[in-house]
Amino acid sequence: MVEVDLSQLPFTLLDEAGREHVRRGMDMAYFDRDEVILETGQVGEYVFLIHKGEVAEVDPTQPSSTARIGHYTAGDLFGAISIINGKSRYRFIAEQECLCYLLPNVLFQQLCRTYPEFNDFFRQSLAHKARLLTEKRAEGGVTMAGFMLARVSECMREPLLMEVETDIAGAVRELNASHADSLLVRRDDALGVVTKTDLLNALVLNGLPQSCPVVDIAHFSLVAVAPTQYLFEALVQMTRHKVSRVVVMEREALKGVVELTDVLSYFSSRSYVVSLQVEQANDLDSLSAASHRTPELVNALMAQGVKLRFAMNLLAALNGRIINKAWQFTVDERYFNDSCMMVMGSEGRGEQILKTDQDNGLILDDDLEWPDLQSDMHRLTDTLVTLGYPPCPGNIMVSNPEWVGTVSQWTNRIAHWVEARNGDSLMKLAIMLDAHAVAGNPELLERVRNALFEYAAKDELLLSYFARTVLRFSTPLTLFGSLKKPQHGIDIKKGGIFPIVHGVRVMALERRITATSTLDRLDALVEDGRLKRRFADDLGEALALFTDLRLRQQLAQESVNGHERSDRVVVQELSSLERDLLREALHIVKDFKQRLSHRYHLEYS
Repeated sequence: MVEVDLSQLPFTLLDEAGREHVRRGMDMAYFDRDEVILETGQVGEYVFLIHKGEVAEVDPTQPSSTARIGHYTAGDLFGAISIINGKSRYRFIAEQECLCYLLPNVLFQQLCRTYPEFNDFFRQSLAHKARLLTEKRAEGGVTMAGFMLARVSECMREPLLMEVETDIAGAVRELNASHADSLLVRRDDALGVVTKTDLLNALVLNGLPQSCPVVDIAHFSLVAVAPTQYLFEALVQMTRHKVSRVVVMEREALKGVVELTDVLSYFSSRSYVVSLQVEQANDLDSLSAASHRTPELVNALMAQGVKLRFAMNLLAALNGRIINKAWQFTVDERYFNDSCMMVMGSEGRGEQILKTDQDNGLILDDDLEWPDLQSDMHRLTDTLVTLGYPPCPGNIMVSNPEWVGTVSQWTNRIAHWVEARNGDSLMKLAIMLDAHAVAGNPELLERVRNALFEYAAKDELLLSYFARTVLRFSTPLTLFGSLKKPQHGIDIKKGGIFPIVHGVRVMALERRITATSTLDRLDALVEDGRLKRRFADDLGEALALFTDLRLRQQLAQESVNGHERSDRVVVQELSSLERDLLREALHIVKDFKQRLSHRYHLEYS
């Protein structure tokens, strides 16, 4: 029996009996430097697990300068796809003396038949492998089923639906009898909700008689979720819409109610109370205390393996609420309907996890008069600094008059940027495309965005200039298709994140897509027929992988240095699976850049 470490994926997808079969069935083999281990067209006899040495994967149909497409080191697997496909598509050569564990074809196929997840690991896409990595990281913490994969149906209460003629007195009796916090009432085809607080205010503050129909005090603007949605999504919706409950609807049928207290209780970790603390904050000090707890929330989400898209949604909603409250504490209410504060950059796209520099601006109605505008905006910027949002080095903030203006002024600026087509104007167009309203009247932003589409969406020359930036940074792959491994690490933002974010942004501009999130834009581009679903999913998973690796690097650096954040990821410090995923993801980026180059004629620019 061979002694082999089976503590990494994909062997962790086997039970102990399966791993014992592997140990008993494995053999070992030695290969000299430059020896061909597996030849093109050869029937796969083994899955190879490298114990020592390095192996090159070569496409012999390509010129020698580009033939080397893969690189494997200690702990890496190869040869499984050759067994699945019946023969090897590429040539595998020992680049130095190698010692490999050999898993026979028959045993490998038996394991695939017995363990579906093991089989799927080799047959599925980048998205599936990334999910496996996320689940492995979650081991030892809150289980995935109990946290990320919990469904709304697991936490909803039975709905307390009252007749339309029910009066306040009857409603109070029903609430007491059922120990509920709220009730529902139907008027025509609309559902309304009444809480205990609503009943108390109706009787004490508004002086309504107990005989008053409860439907008269109901709120009919409800937020609905489906029973099959993730419970985590319900928490995001509550945070985003500033409500303490959502109704559960399946098609048109009422199924239940989910209360915020139930969700927080279900998730049990005190970190998730941050959203509640933000909502309850009634002064700057309490808001600042809640805001400075968001890093604690980030660490908890990462430690417990929450899917990055959910984490980004929650953090975006939470940051939006914090900034909205800062606005309310700073700006006179009489200006709310005639102005719109927007956030841009990663915050505008909802892709900011850790707090970064401020990127915000202000849109005003053309007829608004605001005498103290400049001093109020300086105070708002200072307030955000207090809440943990550092000033923008490029001065893209509401305290800068260049990022404040009426709808007409913003429209004129956009027209100038489109005409100029220089580096500065294209950067500003990109910033505006990602703008997201967080306070005031969002309709003002939509008017400005529509003007941007009118000026830019059909301008082929502008789109070509705009798209050219995706080629600015090289993809950190060698000429042979393997990962570059500089000692100081690869810049994952420039090499991976930016090409996807900006490339998708360009396509969204062309198609007049109003979504600002990269993942939402990808979904919209699929619906529009511009991208195939499989490729869009792989782009989304690649972006999530890059963001996750970058975030974990930054969290580790902060724990050591206190404040330093870097976009560099040291490949040598990654696990075998992480290196494999990173290489595959960067090849997807390379493919995407080639597609963009062809679509926007970048090869001629």
